[in-house]
Amino acid sequence: MYNRLLWKLLAINIPVVAGVILVVWLAIDYLAADYFAVLMEEYHVSPNDAHGIFLNAVHRYLLGATLCAFALAAALSFLLTRKVLRPLSEMMQVTRRLSDGDYTARVQVQSKDEIGRLGAAFNRMADNLERIERLRKTMVADAAHELRTPLTNIRGYLEGLQEGVVSPSQETFEMLHSEMLRLVRLSEDLLSLARADAAKLDLRPQPFSMRDLVEEVLDFNRLRLSAKDLKAEVRFHEGADAVLADRDKLLQAVRNLFDNAWQYTPPGGRIQVSAKRVPEGLRVSFVNTGQGIAAEDLPYIFERFYRADKSRSRDHGGAGIGLSIVKELVEAHDGKVGATSADGQTTVWFTLPC
Repeated sequence: MYNRLLWKLLAINIPVVAGVILVVWLAIDYLAADYFAVLMEEYHVSPNDAHGIFLNAVHRYLLGATLCAFALAAALSFLLTRKVLRPLSEMMQVTRRLSDGDYTARVQVQSKDEIGRLGAAFNRMADNLERIERLRKTMVADAAHELRTPLTNIRGYLEGLQEGVVSPSQETFEMLHSEMLRLVRLSEDLLSLARADAAKLDLRPQPFSMRDLVEEVLDFNRLRLSAKDLKAEVRFHEGADAVLADRDKLLQAVRNLFDNAWQYTPPGGRIQVSAKRVPEGLRVSFVNTGQGIAAEDLPYIFERFYRADKSRSRDHGGAGIGLSIVKELVEAHDGKVGATSADGQTTVWFTLPC
């Protein structure tokens, strides 16, 4: 394909050169030759023989110049076209490697022109493909690990019951029931994550009050707040209420953010939900007191199955998916998510464009 395209681009120059030569040829025959004949008559020189000699000489030199022009045009076009097509050929080879599963292949960008920008865009695409493939493998491995732990526990207890090593007590059945609920929660989280991935294809935007949505979530969780003696506060700045978005999907995002704040706020702590207008749009922030998140963990808390505090999160039944779902749902609205943590206070926020 590379050679075919090369010859096609070279063939484009042939009609151009041929057209220029034809115009010059006709100009000489019909204009220069006539002008030469007028001069001959003006100076009383017989134009017949001189006219023929003139045309033959001009045509001979013109043919020689034509051959040189074709050779020079072909050589320059070949070199320049080959230079232009070399990155495209390299992209074809890299594409084949990517299709074969080698996501480390990249194009060598050696210029800043259109071809160079195309190569840079191609490399960004390859980077994203590699990142997605890495996330996919990590997600499969983490999901298998999360499933294996409760399944192993259930298997152990059932085998103990079968062999008579474990007595069929109320405590044993409660343990089995707890592990089963853990599997159910994980399957529901995975289903929610899959739906969040496809959220952008099924958005139903409508105007609604963000404050009402937040207060609805807090009212629904009053018992959970009371159980840990947590104080919840809603603080919306003026004009930071109305929003145009998919209410059901943002309701899921707000629920997940509340669950995350509730889970990591110690008894007697405080949760604050605030909203304000920023240049990017409407920013909603969930602030909770507590131990906080280490700086090295902050960039990864929205990754799937990532837990900054793995042991505590597992004790609470979490699998590290809640914030990933928030990220997918917010980005489906072309929004952004982020988090900060300092001085015993953690803030997780999302921004929706207006």
